[in-house]
Amino acid sequence: MPERISMKRVLVMSFFFSFLLMNTITLSSCTDEKPRNENNQDIENNVMTSDEGPITDGDVKNFTLKSTDGKDVSLADYRGKVVLVDFWATWCPPCRKGIPDLVELQKQYGDKFVVIGITLDREKTLKDVVPFVESYKINYPVVYGTDEVVNHFGGVEAIPTAFMLDQNGKVVSKHVGLQPKSVIEEEIKALIN
Repeated sequence: MPERISMKRVLVMSFFFSFLLMNTITLSSCTDEKPRNENNQDIENNVMTSDEGPITDGDVKNFTLKSTDGKDVSLADYRGKVVLVDFWATWCPPCRKGIPDLVELQKQYGDKFVVIGITLDREKTLKDVVPFVESYKINYPVVYGTDEVVNHFGGVEAIPTAFMLDQNGKVVSKHVGLQPKSVIEEEIKALIN
């Protein structure tokens, strides 16, 4: 009888140590995978230009990122317009809820205003970005975000996070979380007039 208990104990301990070893290996392993777009291009290397450092004085330095249609989108291209830089992701419910408002605002004020959507989708959801843009009929540029551009804006702790820039590229407001369309629209109107 004592041998059976001992054998069971050995089997249990053996299973426990195997389980522990497997979890230790899994938890300590790192992946060197970089975010990739639908063409399997490394998103991290799609930054053409960007000035380093977070925004400290309200000025946003130029950045250029790859869009979902493969074009370079530069913030400098929109000088003279009010710009809403919107950090978001396809898997974020508040982001999905707010995008139709951004599409409507882009339609309504598009001659003096532009949204630049910076997707923070990575690895597992990156393939969802282009179908998402098409499904939601997004009418403004959507670009693939990088850690560099996130850090440039002082970090993004939650999404959606949006920065409103005036016609000279100065940050006039920062919104963390989903905002009512009316709040964004009032800012646009005030800056346009």
